[in-house]
Amino acid sequence: MEIALFIFYVVLLAAMVAYPVSRWIWALGVRSLQRDYGRELAEAELAEQRRRAWRLTAVICPVFSFLFNLSTVGWPL
Repeated sequence: MEIALFIFYVVLLAAMVAYPVSRWIWALGVRSLQRDYGRELAEAELAEQRRRAWRLTAVICPVFSFLFNLSTVGWPL
């Protein structure tokens, strides 16, 4: 039962931080591109940045959640 609870906590934390993290990555990417291009981005460029942000979020959040739960709860045996 402990392993199932640990996995539940990992998934729960990853799901809770996914949206804010993706918005943060998206905002950083859009601002960087706007500064580089010197103009507002088109809708297609914004959509591509959203997809990029979600791909990065899908990797970052579960890894962070696993490591965070591992350090706070410990490895379930």
